[in-house]
Amino acid sequence: MSGKNVPSGGSERVHRPPPALTSLRERLRDTFWFAPTAGLVCVFVLWWVLSDLDTRIVAHLKAEGAYAELDNLLSFAVDARTIVTTVSAAMMTFIGVVFSISLVAVQMASGQLTPRVVRIFVRSRISKLTLAVFLATFAFSLLVLTSYEGGAEPDPRRVTSAPLLQSLLTLGLVGLSLLLFVAYVSSTLRLMQVGPVLDHITRETLHSLARQPAGTAGEPPPGPGAVHVLREGRAGVLRDVAVARLVRAARRHGVVLRLVPRVGDFVVPGTPVFAVHGGAAPPPRALRHTLSVGVERSLHQDPAFGLRQLADIALRALSPSVHDPTTAVQCLDRIVQLLSVAVTLPLGTLHHRDPRGDVRLVQEVPGWTDLVDLAFEEIRWCAAGSPQVTRRLLAGLDDLLLLAAEERRKPLLRHRALLVEAVERTVPGTAGRAFALCPDRQGIA
Repeated sequence: MSGKNVPSGGSERVHRPPPALTSLRERLRDTFWFAPTAGLVCVFVLWWVLSDLDTRIVAHLKAEGAYAELDNLLSFAVDARTIVTTVSAAMMTFIGVVFSISLVAVQMASGQLTPRVVRIFVRSRISKLTLAVFLATFAFSLLVLTSYEGGAEPDPRRVTSAPLLQSLLTLGLVGLSLLLFVAYVSSTLRLMQVGPVLDHITRETLHSLARQPAGTAGEPPPGPGAVHVLREGRAGVLRDVAVARLVRAARRHGVVLRLVPRVGDFVVPGTPVFAVHGGAAPPPRALRHTLSVGVERSLHQDPAFGLRQLADIALRALSPSVHDPTTAVQCLDRIVQLLSVAVTLPLGTLHHRDPRGDVRLVQEVPGWTDLVDLAFEEIRWCAAGSPQVTRRLLAGLDDLLLLAAEERRKPLLRHRALLVEAVERTVPGTAGRAFALCPDRQGIA
């Protein structure tokens, strides 16, 4: 089967593969070591440059015979030495205390909401920037101490270098550390609040939906491939697909690749990951490192993971041990917000094309029905006994029915009917059932 023979089955927007650097940036954001390491490297380079400049300044003043000005600068450097020494002694202890408290806060948040909330802390820019600046301040202060010459009162005529600019930068880093400490504490406290966490998950999911390429509505994928490529390497969750590399490999070998697992699926060695149509399978080296596998899902190419997190928080809130229906209502607010965006998207099979316009990679993504089931199915099972949640769920379904086209109303109507059935079976009394089945965007205002 050639790339031109893949059935189109309707209107389809051409999708260009995402840049390779996007995947690298997302992988780096999921690490906590990169920013501090980069900060340490930068601070060493900066110290080397400033040390050379300080030496040049001293040499210039001595060449000009400006020993009085040099003596004043040396006096400032000697006074700043006390601050630098104090900073180098206290900064590492300060770092340990701050991040110990933060880890306790993250542990509390993950216990109250969902363990997936830890990824918000790991990906937080302010957390990484704070740690990077703290470590940079500590390392830079140690380097500055090695630049001091002589005793308490160095001789201007004999000194060859004085950490003038280095001392000024150390003071600047201390001031920046204090400002970042305030911002970091504020960010960590927000992590312990339900509203900011739900807002963060929603914004990340909306960004993922905005990056989601358009597919063809209702188009079936190609038939069973003549050749299957099996998974090699370790097992894990499929987090990222190098679309551009796969398109190039398929074009180079004149075939069409169909990705068997969806992003977010758990893949194990020996199971099919590609079905090859129209020719022999590309050699293993052409497909190496095209699939990124990790220990947990990511929102980069998996917007359904955002709905999964919101549903998990709502289910925990509705559990008998917690019984917090207000948090479940807040989750439903965000779920309805996400579905109101997804309801207009042409969800379906993705067809990635090469520069000539030929389909080279076919990729399955969750459809509208999949997203609706993920958003409401489990919550509906737990919500029948909570009128606050059933009222909000009905209001959300009604709002989505107003936005949905005719072909997308069926799963919404099914969930609405099942919710009504569950409430009628669970809630005793006509008045109680009528109250629980009254749509209300605030649950119980």
